[in-house]
Amino acid sequence: MRPLQLIGRFVLSFLAATGQLVLFAASALGHCVRPPFYARSIGRQLIDIGYYSLPVVGLTAIFTGMVLALQSYTGFARFSAESAIATVVVVSITRELGPVLAGLMVAGRIGASMAAEIGTMRVTEQLDALTTLSTNPMKFLVAPRLIAGVLMLPALVLVADIIGIFGGYLVAVYKLGFNPATYLRNTIDALQTQDVVSGLVKASAFGFIITLMGCYQGYTSKGGAQGVGAATTNAVVSASILILCFDYILTELFFAR
Repeated sequence: MRPLQLIGRFVLSFLAATGQLVLFAASALGHCVRPPFYARSIGRQLIDIGYYSLPVVGLTAIFTGMVLALQSYTGFARFSAESAIATVVVVSITRELGPVLAGLMVAGRIGASMAAEIGTMRVTEQLDALTTLSTNPMKFLVAPRLIAGVLMLPALVLVADIIGIFGGYLVAVYKLGFNPATYLRNTIDALQTQDVVSGLVKASAFGFIITLMGCYQGYTSKGGAQGVGAATTNAVVSASILILCFDYILTELFFAR
């Protein structure tokens, strides 16, 4: 019976953790739509998540577009289908690579930061001090981060889409010798509204996931400095895995026939 006990203990622990996360998310969403709203905290998180993440997201996007154009040319040249490079670049960037890579980069930067900050406040009893001062930690710390994450990730992904497509254009025109006007025309013809919209919807979902996991892991951390370190690691890993899982689910909803 020992193996069955281990399996049962794992299943029960997983269900308990999932239920705790769902309750935390429901409580956080309730605080996001009910006043009062801390405008200064929301503005600070908008800048931290959006503006300060632009360099890493932009660099990731431009090199992704450049590599994608180069690798597409290497493959399509075998079948004399080089004209499809513009289509592959714009569709891949807007549908998948832009949202997913931006989400993973922001998860590594913001998710870890949130978990470390809130986790430190938890182990040093600053969250209890906020409660003593009649300030709800969920309202003051978690809700502004969730709102900022949902709003700023689509903006970052839109910028990443533009930069990534531009990176593919640079390689195609200046290295592979494509005609600039023809490449731009092919890009515009291949771009559809659904491609961009699906990427922005994914970005909003990823922003919610990143901020939720960062706040949750930090809020429930315990055990001093070691607990804060574990919360930081768990926030990045769990957010990255959930981004990939929900990417498939949303792709299935948007593009399944």
